[in-house]
Amino acid sequence: MNAREEIRADSGEMGKDARGMPEAARKYQPYPTVGLTDRIWPSKVIDKAPIWCSVDLRDGNQALIDPMGHERKARMFALLLDMGFKEIEIGFPSASQTDFDFARWCIEEGNVSADVSLQVLVQCRPELITRTFEALQGATNPIVHFYNSTSELQRRVVFEKDVAGIRRIATDAAKMITDMAAKAGGGYRFEYSPESFTGTELEVALEICNAVTEIVKPTAENKLIINLPSTVEMSTPNIYADRIEWMCRNLDNRENLLISLHPHNDRGTGVATTELGLMAGADRVEGTLFGNGERTGNVDIVTLALNMYTQGVDPELDCSDINRMKDVYEYSNQLKIPERHPYVGELVYTAFSGSHQDAINKGMKALRKANTPYWEVPYLPIDPADV
Repeated sequence: MNAREEIRADSGEMGKDARGMPEAARKYQPYPTVGLTDRIWPSKVIDKAPIWCSVDLRDGNQALIDPMGHERKARMFALLLDMGFKEIEIGFPSASQTDFDFARWCIEEGNVSADVSLQVLVQCRPELITRTFEALQGATNPIVHFYNSTSELQRRVVFEKDVAGIRRIATDAAKMITDMAAKAGGGYRFEYSPESFTGTELEVALEICNAVTEIVKPTAENKLIINLPSTVEMSTPNIYADRIEWMCRNLDNRENLLISLHPHNDRGTGVATTELGLMAGADRVEGTLFGNGERTGNVDIVTLALNMYTQGVDPELDCSDINRMKDVYEYSNQLKIPERHPYVGELVYTAFSGSHQDAINKGMKALRKANTPYWEVPYLPIDPADV
């Protein structure tokens, strides 16, 4: 029995007539809209790169059938540094000795420049927070990323707590983390995620994030990252953008916050969700190279970056050696990139249609004759030589 059959068996559907799906409206509820009638994000454009944070070594790694060992992690880490990432989530050091040891290696032997922040993830649990600070000793400006799930469903069926109880988990952790950072001499940065944000009522997410902000007391010199993850992609991208704009309008101390996105790709629209979220006011993106991650994956940072590049925007990531990126991705993750994957797949610059081939050929000839620096070739949105 495969995973899908096991889920069907648990839900009592095995043995039923399998000739059709159940009636949608009797089983699934539509995702609620925000009612943001004066939204302004549709008139915005992306005109600068966000702050990028790679989560390949944590979120990507935990999704692998065969998780990375040290050598595979080190090779991925070197690539991320060479590409220009200034924030890299290196693991969950309180969850395993492997992640703890890799965090220590990054700090002691990883050749990390002073302008790069190493980020680690930790649940809002005291013993895990203590272990996390042990892993970060000696790091320069590390980011402690703490989280707890806030969604209505998980409050009800997983934690059996009300909103006050869930808020207390977050604020207790914020107090402990800031106290430990102060006792360690400072130099820490902080990130809070109301995990399962897409399943959390906006007013609840706002209440908890504001409570955490009040404790952390961010400043212009040390802003708090508020990460609003599409932990499970549950709606069309425009609704997520409405939620991001609503949060940006209503969060306390907004000028001293960095609003971060962490989209997954359950509905296949992770890239669009991220782009609209940036238009809605977000400052930062967490994702992975080529979209590796839990279930259907995290948002693909390479596609996002090269989409910006084709619009004349410097993505501030070096994707010029996409073949190396592909090789490291496939080696470290033990996964293959599909032939049709944007920008990197073996067939994305190949045309089989005769009319398409003719148009590309004529476009290349016209480009050589034209006195213009701009790339204009039919069917090729980017010059393959650039990557």
